[in-house]
Amino acid sequence: MVDTIATALAQAQSLQQVSDSWRLDAELLLIEVLGCRREQLMIHPEKSLTMQQSAQFTALLDRRLQQEPIAYILGRKAFWDFDVAVSPAVLIPRPETEVLVEQALARVAAIADQPLQVADLGTGSGVIALALARSNPHWQVTATDYSEPALAVARANAKALSVHNIDFRQGSWCDALPDIDYDLLVSNPPYVAEGDAHLQADGLPFEPPTALTAGENGLADIRNIIEQSPGSLKKDSWLLFEHGFDQADAVRTLLRENGFRDVFTEQDYGKQDRVSGGRR
Repeated sequence: MVDTIATALAQAQSLQQVSDSWRLDAELLLIEVLGCRREQLMIHPEKSLTMQQSAQFTALLDRRLQQEPIAYILGRKAFWDFDVAVSPAVLIPRPETEVLVEQALARVAAIADQPLQVADLGTGSGVIALALARSNPHWQVTATDYSEPALAVARANAKALSVHNIDFRQGSWCDALPDIDYDLLVSNPPYVAEGDAHLQADGLPFEPPTALTAGENGLADIRNIIEQSPGSLKKDSWLLFEHGFDQADAVRTLLRENGFRDVFTEQDYGKQDRVSGGRR
């Protein structure tokens, strides 16, 4: 059993075998147990832990040692300018996805003051839909997902954040959309190739495989959305995707083959091709 903050953090050095950010992970777990601010760990390293706190910290530490993602252990993750609840029913939001939100907002900036119809296909925890809906409360956002457990997480996040301009619908991609002509469609679909070696690393075995992988070397769902979307888009409206770092050429080709113009690719914060789109 650990006795103080200092000894708890010393014990957490065992996380070095599974995490490059082991110190931050340990601090986040200890903050969760103690219900304190991070700076208090530095100011009062001598503070004693109760037996219950010590046991709780050790249990959380053991989960992290099994490579369970810190977001699932804590049950939440920061995205954009808010936090959301996450569970193994949904992917953990990643910073790269904020580039998709940025590009979506930029592409409709000239008409953003209008009551636009926007859809987020495969919403998962709802972060993209929430970011767009919170940025523009006069927009109506439709958020779809094939997974009802994922939609339950997204609905709960919308309720917790008091976001009321999102309509959640269960179904596959554009098939779940109502008969509306949309001003903007966005999606972060599964795009990892089945059998990719990366699926065994970085905590990915804990995340829902159906939200990660797709056939055709990861392009099957992207192809489906591109082929379906013209029936749901207004003329001159945008379709935007997040995709793998090596898929930009293929995604741009699919967009052009299906009649989209002004096709583009934007890089993420790590200078990797990450978001592509086009105008119907």
